[in-house]
Amino acid sequence: MTMNVLALVGSLRKGSLNRILFNAAVDLAPPGMTISEFARIGELPLYNADHDVDPWPEPVLALDAALRSADGVLFVSPEYNYSVPGVLKNAIDWASRARPASALRGKPSAMMGGSTGISGTMRMQYHLRQILVFNDSPAMPQPEVILPKIQDRITDGRLSDESTRALVAKHLAAFQTWIARFSTP
Repeated sequence: MTMNVLALVGSLRKGSLNRILFNAAVDLAPPGMTISEFARIGELPLYNADHDVDPWPEPVLALDAALRSADGVLFVSPEYNYSVPGVLKNAIDWASRARPASALRGKPSAMMGGSTGISGTMRMQYHLRQILVFNDSPAMPQPEVILPKIQDRITDGRLSDESTRALVAKHLAAFQTWIARFSTP
């Protein structure tokens, strides 16, 4: 059985270093796991309770359907102002709305990220873990992929540092086990 993982990338920038990290995750996924991106994150309207009525805006319906069909969610994101980028928080806000329950409720999750500075997204990941508690989305605790100075690990638009690639592969293998832990037979 193949595990389907939905990735939410927290950067809209074409040349995003975290998109390069996401691409590496797709390449390094263990056998039996596929990772696909919800590529329409930038199309989601800003969450507004006035729009939280039937029917939801079409991009929100697409996000909800993608999350519900996924076995797990992989967040790949930079850190903005010591926290979660607005585009990612907005997607989580929409996903958390009850229909009849949050699409994230009970959905195993993992996170990874890199930054050009020395903190490597540790504060973003801490805040993301707090946000996921509300959604009862069990966040995998270890191994962490917190990559400082990610630009030094990339060559020609590809994650090239072998020790970092090994860490990402280890993270994804652990995520596969994490997802299985919460799957119903």
